[in-house]
Parts: sequence; structure tokens; C-alpha cells
Amino acid sequence: MRISLLPLTLVTILGVASLPASASIFMYDDASDLDTESKSDWDASAELGLLFTSGNTETETFKAKLNLARDFENWRHKGVVDYYRSEQKDQVNGGTILTGDKIFLSGQSNYKFSPDSRSSLFIFGSYEEDKFTAYEYQGTFAVGYGARYRYSEKIYTDYEVGPGYSLNRPIVGGVSQEQETSFILRLAGNLVWDISENSKFNALASTEVGEENTKTRAEASISANINSSLALKFTVSGTHNSYLEDVTKEKLDTETAVTLVYSF
Repeated sequence: MRISLLPLTLVTILGVASLPASASIFMYDDASDLDTESKSDWDASAELGLLFTSGNTETETFKAKLNLARDFENWRHKGVVDYYRSEQKDQVNGGTILTGDKIFLSGQSNYKFSPDSRSSLFIFGSYEEDKFTAYEYQGTFAVGYGARYRYSEKIYTDYEVGPGYSLNRPIVGGVSQEQETSFILRLAGNLVWDISENSKFNALASTEVGEENTKTRAEASISANINSSLALKFTVSGTHNSYLEDVTKEKLDTETAVTLVYSF
């Protein structure tokens, strides 16, 4: 899996390839299938994944994720909190070795030109800390134009493009360097497909093109409902940095997870 080779058009290709033959050339406005007048509450879901091993290798892995979304009249909001931690017991010294510790936060608001408009203006921000990458932290802020295209009652895609600003603090040889800043161009796409009443597919990709580094994130997931509130979700995701000051670090980080999702 090479995230660096995933162009933004992958989302478009997935969307068109997944269309029923009868709907491949038609698009639906948001108002055709979204009740933007009465939907005022937040949609929220929490994910949790745990893994424990014992015997010759003793490990503990914990993953938690919170998703928030709201679509009402002229506004569409969404936020994500994603946390991952992994520990392994040192069989020689008996201590605990931290093997993974990452948190990712993002928030976005879209202002629609009218409640039934597919076009919008967006503002986006994100912040990430990962102790096992070449950065102490990475942050992004961007604004721009967004559009939602609905190909059928079950499939829609979001596209976004706009300028922004990034800041990060590199780590070289275990030592934090001075903070770096850069102007960026953010491109993002998201595909949502309600396969059936009990299953859903989601794919997203974003690229932040900077002066020296281009950061790309991609994620694909499929979920199946257990009941009205619980679902089982399988996710594959990756983050790629085109340039690292510490050449001993890998440019691509991937994650595969199976989590239990509670919607409320």
C-alpha cells in the first residue's frame, strides 16, 4: 500500500465505479435526500478497539475515536478525535516499552450558499502528535470551496480545494528542531456509500501540498450494524510525508483496525 501514489481522483473513480447502471449519469441535489430543516441535533459515534497478547510476547493496544457531525440549514459541521496507543512488555528487564502513541484532532465547518445548495465555503483545522514519527507535531489550517455531489440516494461525494497554512516541529536524532511554517494548497475528497440498511463504505483522501513537504492522508472503512446502536468496523488508513529531515524515519505510516462503534 503506497499512500504517496493515491491521487485525489481515486475518490472520484470509486464514486463512479460504484454507481448503479441506472444512476451513473444522474446527480441529485442535497435537498433531494437530506432534511436540512428538521435535523438539528448532532450525530455522534464512538469507536473502541482493544488487543491483548500474552505468552512469549505481551502487548496491549488501545484505539479510540470520536466522530461528530451536524447538517442543518446553511451549515454543515464535523469533527474527529482519533487516539492510538500500544505498549509491549520487555521480556528481559520486565519493564514496559511504549511502541505507539498518536493523537489526531480535526474540525471543519461548511457554509452552504443555500440549504439545498451543493456548493459551500469551508474552514478546516487539524492537529497531530505522533511520538514515533519525524515530527513532534503537525498542524494545518485551510479555507476554500467545497461541493457535494449526490449520485443516488445511497452514494455521495464531497470535494474541497483551498489555500492554507501549516506548522510543524521536526525531530532529528531525538532532538526537537525549530518550528517550521509553510503555505499549502489543500485538496480533499470523501465518498460515502450506504451499501445496505446495515452496512456502509467510506473512503477519504486529502493532500496538503507545501513548499517542501506534501502530507497525504487516506482512509477506507466498511462497517456492518450489529443492532440499531452498535456496529463492527474495519478500517485501513495511512499517512505519508514526502520529505523528512530525519532520514532514518519511514515516510509512510499505516494502520489497520477492527473497532466496535457505538452511535448516539
